[in-house]
Amino acid sequence: MRKEDLPRIFAYIGGIINKIHGLPIEIGGVPNHVHILTSLPKTMSLSDFVRTIKAESSKWIKTIDGHYRNFSWQEGYGAFSVSPSVLEKTIQYIRGQENHHKERLFQEEYKMFLDAYGIQYDEQYAFGD
Repeated sequence: MRKEDLPRIFAYIGGIINKIHGLPIEIGGVPNHVHILTSLPKTMSLSDFVRTIKAESSKWIKTIDGHYRNFSWQEGYGAFSVSPSVLEKTIQYIRGQENHHKERLFQEEYKMFLDAYGIQYDEQYAFGD
């Protein structure tokens, strides 16, 4: 995604989350990935929630400009629960993505999260698409 399009893409994603009865708390990121801090709707599974956000936003992103004609999200996603005690820290982390990724690549950061949560992964699948 182009950096200049990110604010409206994030706003659109927030609108999707509202429409499906979630609560968007903070949405941000950089051109190669997005972080969404949200509450899940009580009547929707995580996989359906993510699938809905990806499908609806992907269709819309393709209408922004010819640049996005072949746009699609990667197949996978990562989801982590956040304790209320670190909510503000998480919001600041999402807001600081541009500066944060000047120091650490996305793949390095994601591996750190997986390791911190004790999640086993195969790099071929975690970063394959």
